Amino acid sequence: MFKDIGIDLGTASVLVYIKGKGIVLREPSVVAIDKNTKRILAVGEEARRMIGRTPGNIVAIRPLRDGVISDYEVTEKMLRYFLRKVCGHPLIFKPRVMICVPSGATEVEKRAVLDAAYEAGARRTYLIEEPIAAAIGAGIDISKPCGNMVVDIGGGTTNIAVISLGGIVVSDSIKVAGDKFDEAIIRYMRKKYNLLIGERTAEDMKINIGAAVPRPDSPSMVVTGRNLISGLPKSVTVTSNEMVEALEEPLQAIVEAVHAMLEKTPPELASDIHERGIIMVGGGALLYGMDQLLYKYTQIPVHVMEDAVSCVALGTGRALESLDVYGPMAVMEHSRGAAYQG
Repeated sequence: MFKDIGIDLGTASVLVYIKGKGIVLREPSVVAIDKNTKRILAVGEEARRMIGRTPGNIVAIRPLRDGVISDYEVTEKMLRYFLRKVCGHPLIFKPRVMICVPSGATEVEKRAVLDAAYEAGARRTYLIEEPIAAAIGAGIDISKPCGNMVVDIGGGTTNIAVISLGGIVVSDSIKVAGDKFDEAIIRYMRKKYNLLIGERTAEDMKINIGAAVPRPDSPSMVVTGRNLISGLPKSVTVTSNEMVEALEEPLQAIVEAVHAMLEKTPPELASDIHERGIIMVGGGALLYGMDQLLYKYTQIPVHVMEDAVSCVALGTGRALESLDVYGPMAVMEHSRGAAYQG
């Protein structure tokens, strides 16, 4: 039996949706490789645990950067691994696959995703833009002639789009998202405490005590890194309110991008958005106070979806299930014997 699979191929994580089963896989977009033999040693969560902790001959890499493929060969192997994990090995029945791409992706970047999925074993591959998939996953009826604004804060990119009548009216994709939050925390710790921390520690800080606005309880966390002066390990206690200061720059970039989109939105649709509110999805939407920050600057209600991380994957799967409805929104396609149509 052929399977229909929706994939949210994200910079930080890969989510896989199977028709009739829902989200069946959620793993980090990380691959551990032996540099000497080019052999893949681990994929997903197992590989993520190796980041910053590998010997010289093993490197844990993220093959997607800023929402697009930065290492084609590794991405193809990672996709193959995940497809086999959910479909079984060998791939006797090749699946139809719908993959989301950032709204600003170029034709070359789209082609790379299509080719990678084809080489990984997909029978037929479709692409759909992330904001459209996010809106479908959030349960919005995008076919109606009314404006919906979707802000998808992922790992590598923040996609902002105004959708009406099943299409994107205005959109922007900025390379400021979860990864930039981590980088900002690393810079802050270096500058304030002369403490060098790794990506995983920064991510843990973002998840546990990160905030866009001050938290009433201001939780704290003990952070250990390397003292840049003595070169020795050192621990400091960092509060949530310090994270507000650390994350100010990337958060301001997102707020300004949303503001710019609202300025470009036609008046009738802007009225709809003011009435219906802004929909926020993606892992970055879960940062404490992100909705409050956006409301402060736009004076428009902001709704963070209940399962914000899974919205895009759910949308890709539902779009593939209802291809007769959503087909015109999908960027068709790579299949055995079919040509790519941009």
